[in-house]
Amino acid sequence: MSFRFSRFGEHFDSRLGTLSLMQDLGDAAENPDTLMLGGGNPARIPAVESRFADYLTALSHDTAGTTTQLAAYADPAGDRRFRRAVVTLLNREYGFGISERNVCLSNGSQNGFFALMNLLGGTRADGSLQRILLPMTPEYLGYADLWVDQPAFVAHRPTIELLDDRLFKYRVDFDSISIGDDIGALCLSRPTNPTGNVVTDDELNRLDRMAQAANVPLIVDNAYGEPFPGITAHDITPTWNDNTVLCMSLSKVGLPGVRTGIIVAHHDIVERIAAMNAVMNLAPGNFGPTLMADAVENGDILRLAREHIRPHYQAISKQAINTLLDATAGTPVRLHKPEGAIFLWLWAPDLGGTSEQLYQRLKSEGVVVVAGHHFFPGLEGDWTHRHECLRISFAGGAEPVAKAAPRIARAIKELYP
Repeated sequence: MSFRFSRFGEHFDSRLGTLSLMQDLGDAAENPDTLMLGGGNPARIPAVESRFADYLTALSHDTAGTTTQLAAYADPAGDRRFRRAVVTLLNREYGFGISERNVCLSNGSQNGFFALMNLLGGTRADGSLQRILLPMTPEYLGYADLWVDQPAFVAHRPTIELLDDRLFKYRVDFDSISIGDDIGALCLSRPTNPTGNVVTDDELNRLDRMAQAANVPLIVDNAYGEPFPGITAHDITPTWNDNTVLCMSLSKVGLPGVRTGIIVAHHDIVERIAAMNAVMNLAPGNFGPTLMADAVENGDILRLAREHIRPHYQAISKQAINTLLDATAGTPVRLHKPEGAIFLWLWAPDLGGTSEQLYQRLKSEGVVVVAGHHFFPGLEGDWTHRHECLRISFAGGAEPVAKAAPRIARAIKELYP
């Protein structure tokens, strides 16, 4: 049977990069022999999960309170106690000076970004297109397919700094950036998914000044950053002002299943997201906020991030990067300097094929990565670099990377002229 879909419906076919990634995750769960180095599932960290179990046990003992909480819809902006806990933590630790009106929850950060991108990008009342500017690509593939109307990204290439030890680093090319009247917001992830890049404080402040001068918000996707989960190689200090939209999540703390996204923004933005929550969901889910309200309010979530989550990923990252560099010795392969997040970003300059070919070859050999070309939403023109990269997750531990490294190296070497 052939159905007639709307333009919105036609968008959701089988070619979406986000869909491919999540299907790979599901397929890998059915085959324990697959080396799943593609998905974004966080690591299972025993000390962290033990603390989650403590909070879950406490909920189970507070039968009356928990039942009352979970048996009712939350406010459209999300559970009020949890939002107050977020306010308390951010004001106490960083002096944000925010109130409950500045905090909105969503059913996961992906759901929150769907709301943000379509609030600030898309077709204006006069029929013109308002776009979201990505100051630097590669960027998170999950942004690419969020549009209700039509893709509304404009993106810029970074400069590439070659470093010692076969590493490299992307930097914002400020000379290429101009914020025209068609721009509705700037957006970047920090640390960046997929590369692990951390935009410096100076770069972030410069982007903030540019955004304020243009009277558009700066969206900072903090899914891997400070204050939690804190998966960074060095300390960075979160900042906020009325022009900043700071997005956080409970997912990479280790709770992706509770689908709790957190947006800290000007109350005009928060009120509109709350309205979208009411229309699409009635209200965000209560379970994640109920489970973690105490941990956020008392700062335990920061202790978990600093004492367990960050050290865990730092140790694996060092092992994984050495393994991949050793396996690809004698090739031009470089890895992005690992500054945060849970991925390594491999660049094979002058590759004789494409990242999609690499992805397919490796998948046939039981290794699932993510082809690099998915991570350049809004970048116009032909840039060979986008077809020379792979995202490799090390969240599953150093051992899967060690097992996969020889296969990755072999597939790359087979594609070189």
